[in-house]
Amino acid sequence: MKKKFKYAGIILGSLVILYFVFAGVSEYIAYHQSVPEEVPVDSSFLPAPPPRILYGLNVDSLVVEEGTIGRDQNLSEILTKYNISPQQIASLSQLPRDAFDVRKMQARKPYTIIHEDDSLKTAKAFIYHPNRIDFVVLKFEDSVHVYNGANPVDTIVETTTGVIESSLYNAVREAGGSPILVSELSDIFAWAIDFFWLQRGDAFKVIYERYEVQGEDAGMGKIHCAWFLHQGKPFYAIPYDQGNGMEFFDDQGNSLRKTFLKAPLKFSRISSRFTYNRFHPVLKIHRAHTGVDYAAPVGTPVQAIGDGTVVMAAYSGGGGNTVKIRHNSVYTTGYMHLSRYGKGIKKGSHVKQGDVIGYVGSSGLSTGPHLDFRFWKNGQPVDPLKIDPPPAEPIKEEHRAAYDVVKEAMINRLDSMEIKSVQPPV
Repeated sequence: MKKKFKYAGIILGSLVILYFVFAGVSEYIAYHQSVPEEVPVDSSFLPAPPPRILYGLNVDSLVVEEGTIGRDQNLSEILTKYNISPQQIASLSQLPRDAFDVRKMQARKPYTIIHEDDSLKTAKAFIYHPNRIDFVVLKFEDSVHVYNGANPVDTIVETTTGVIESSLYNAVREAGGSPILVSELSDIFAWAIDFFWLQRGDAFKVIYERYEVQGEDAGMGKIHCAWFLHQGKPFYAIPYDQGNGMEFFDDQGNSLRKTFLKAPLKFSRISSRFTYNRFHPVLKIHRAHTGVDYAAPVGTPVQAIGDGTVVMAAYSGGGGNTVKIRHNSVYTTGYMHLSRYGKGIKKGSHVKQGDVIGYVGSSGLSTGPHLDFRFWKNGQPVDPLKIDPPPAEPIKEEHRAAYDVVKEAMINRLDSMEIKSVQPPV
């Protein structure tokens, strides 16, 4: 009996030992089945990395160099260094000028050369960058191919406000705006505000777009809306398209564009006013001066204040180089002492408001560079500073409801913008 219990104990113990052994083996097998063995990878089966594409070219086996066009440096001088033949260089003049005009390349503009990775450095392409956004590619193969492109652009909506202490230019720049923003603001309000008479305490608000390319500033886009406080009076500029392109209107739906500009040139000063008894600085006598003199540097562009036809573009004695424009059967304007005429300006030419018709000079009887601006109504001289021309077409009735929705949204945005304390006009 004792032997039976002894054998039974041995058998039971063996079974227990076998259980734990088999359990351990099972766990070991399960673990190694769950962890795959490292198998050497045959790289020949992996897809090749994508090629590096730059300006439409595969540059994996090429060299990319950056440069800047030097003063008095031409394209021929650059390309000759990169094994481009004189025949290929000469063929550039045959390219369509709307795609690439070698004469318009400017000094200090960047360029990119993509060339072979060898001792000759033969150029495969030349890329000209007129600005941060656009580029022009000259691709050299059996013949020269040209195409235009643009970098990806991020559009950022900016808000800027400021108070006039000395000038609009200084106020915008101090607020972080660009010179282009100064010009755009002055263009929008040119018919409503005389920027020669800005006062300390005048103020502005503007919402506009700014472009960035790879995190760097790339210029300014459109203005969404603007507000200007001038001599205590607010002016709103609300954009709306009635079917003839985007225009700016005030809060009543009247166009900010009028039949005539307030002044024929920007950012100058009035040196002499309309009078019938002025002492002439050259002739040393008192006589009528039926115009307004604007002092400005030689070469300052002079704009036509309204649409019209050039009836005179010639030298006129004391007035020097003179342009006269007939705007309609009632109004005619004159621009005197010009240094030269604008492109295409001659008798019979048709001009649009804002076209450059000449440049400030000192021709004729003049003691220094300035523009003598004249205004005639029905053939009689009138003071240009007292002309209050009618506005262009206001918002049409069929557009009134849609315009009011846009206007309310824009005015709410502008009114919610905070501006530092505005000093009352002095």
